[in-house]
Amino acid sequence: MAFLEIQQVAFGYPGRAPVVDGVDWRMPAGEIHCLLGRSGCGKTTLLKLAAGLLRPQSGRILLRGAALTAPGPQLGFMFQAPTLLEWHRVLDNVLLPVSLQRRPTPQDRERALQLLGQLGLAGHAQRYPRQLSGGQQSRVALARALLLEPPLLLLDEPFAALDAITRAELQDDLLRTCRALGTTVLFVTHDIHEAVYLGDRIALMHGGRIVDDIAIVLPAPRTQAMRHGAAFNGYCARVRACMDRAGT
Repeated sequence: MAFLEIQQVAFGYPGRAPVVDGVDWRMPAGEIHCLLGRSGCGKTTLLKLAAGLLRPQSGRILLRGAALTAPGPQLGFMFQAPTLLEWHRVLDNVLLPVSLQRRPTPQDRERALQLLGQLGLAGHAQRYPRQLSGGQQSRVALARALLLEPPLLLLDEPFAALDAITRAELQDDLLRTCRALGTTVLFVTHDIHEAVYLGDRIALMHGGRIVDDIAIVLPAPRTQAMRHGAAFNGYCARVRACMDRAGT
């Protein structure tokens, strides 16, 4: 049984062609799957369906074999903007998923501080978001998404606005942390190199459909040096060729 299974899912808005049109996709536990495609192909809508933020008009989505009908603690989210609360300190922003349910315990605070330490922000817990760089704010958002150790983490182009060096650092942070926790990840991107670097598999989306499925077999742990190697660049060329064929 797949950890997350999308079965013939379709969704559209009134008066428009389906945004998601009969998608099938299976994700084993602990893998990182990248959903890759040009702007407007339906990938963010599919992510929202996988999160339970939208309901399929046909088909179904199963999480651990049960129908997924709404967001819950089994899901973590990270979107394009960090969306931190400016009037909260960093630690309180990380603790927000707990604070919305109950008063945080000392154990919750310890867990939040541990995540901040793992992401290189041990000395920033009492700062406010305005005192952080864009990359640091994204790390806070990642710590917040991982606080409850959700089995499934959904990310919608979370590093798109960052410079290349900071983006690469955050990709490494994501890989290291999610591998350590065994988190299953669905990561939306339009960046071929990002998809190849992060993904165990890539689902190539075009016109609301999954048009290709590419397994990425690279040594673990992945390192930035791999980007200069023949295997990595071969995958990038293959994915680009698939995207070009899909667009014709």
